[in-house]
Amino acid sequence: MLRNGQEAEVGSPEPGKGPVRVWCDGCYDMVHYGHSNQLRQARAMGDYLIAGVHTDEEISKHKGPPVFTQEERYKMVRAIKWVDDIVAGAPYVTTLETLDKYNCDFCVHGNDITLTIDGRDTYEEVKKAGRYRECKRTQGVSTTDLVGRMLLMTKSHHSNIDENSDYQQHTDNFGKGPKGHSPWTGVSQFLQTSQKIIQFASGKEPEPGDTIIYVAGAFDLFHIGHVDFLEKVHRLAERPYIIVGLHFDQEVNHYKGKNYPIMNVHERTLSVLACRYVAEVVIGAPYAVTADLLDHFKVECVCHGKTEVPSDKDGSDPYLEPKRRGIFHTVDSGNGLTTDDIVQRIIKNRLEFEARNQKKEAKELAVLEALKKREKLREMLQLQKDGEN
Repeated sequence: MLRNGQEAEVGSPEPGKGPVRVWCDGCYDMVHYGHSNQLRQARAMGDYLIAGVHTDEEISKHKGPPVFTQEERYKMVRAIKWVDDIVAGAPYVTTLETLDKYNCDFCVHGNDITLTIDGRDTYEEVKKAGRYRECKRTQGVSTTDLVGRMLLMTKSHHSNIDENSDYQQHTDNFGKGPKGHSPWTGVSQFLQTSQKIIQFASGKEPEPGDTIIYVAGAFDLFHIGHVDFLEKVHRLAERPYIIVGLHFDQEVNHYKGKNYPIMNVHERTLSVLACRYVAEVVIGAPYAVTADLLDHFKVECVCHGKTEVPSDKDGSDPYLEPKRRGIFHTVDSGNGLTTDDIVQRIIKNRLEFEARNQKKEAKELAVLEALKKREKLREMLQLQKDGEN
């Protein structure tokens, strides 16, 4: 098991005594705020959360090719602030043996369904043993949906979806099968609430002795490149307090072009807040880092990565003020991955990803049909029993 990136021995508390240890597992491919929200809810059910992450081989066998490598996915999950430990190479099917090995009281999963290659529920064993808990699935986001957005590169996902739009027609094929609709796959609209932001936010104000560091950008499809950058920034001070300024969608589109951002500002807010290195987020931060902003937050250091900084609309340098104050620093994350690179990965493997999601949909619909038949049989038996009485 990994603890903060290092090998660590697992303790062996007696059942019912000591901290409640919770197990979560998954592919955690293209980690988004839906994954983070699942882990947040799971952590709230106990005292210690262990996240098991599947290998590329296991994912390819049961679902199809992952977008990110296993090493990238291990690091992404480790960066989520509600995760205490991770287990690299966790088995795809969750067993009592796994829970016992890591001294976990129970496992937690969302109220959707995960199936093996032969259509079996991966949590069947732990459910029967009463060591399974369910948390609420986050509406409005899924890896299926994000892959669909990138394949289309449409801006429709930033607004209400028109029923006649190309995006809606695509979702009918991409995330929904021809014979029905799975409640676990497809596209729904994300609705931000103040409560959700409060749940994700740390709620901690900077304290005397903290070094307030400001970074800004799109942080679209929050990925391992962003994590590596924020980790390097976090190391700049003994007690860092990192504030991330997120630009509005229109601003991002102005300097990135094409149909960016893939995720809207509300989605990007939650993704960034879930990162353990981030203390606060400014939603809709100005593109130019102004004197007012620096003074308001008492910023002592402003950082940017090695990527090119587009000029402001008037042609000026958006980091002119922090440079004038001598507090601007360029940080080399050592990772050149960009959102563009991720989109290219998806496009390169377009057919494989479309086939993966169609197979996933078909398996889910088969399970739904079996559940309906089982429920119908149960009702018939109950009617027969009532008639005999």
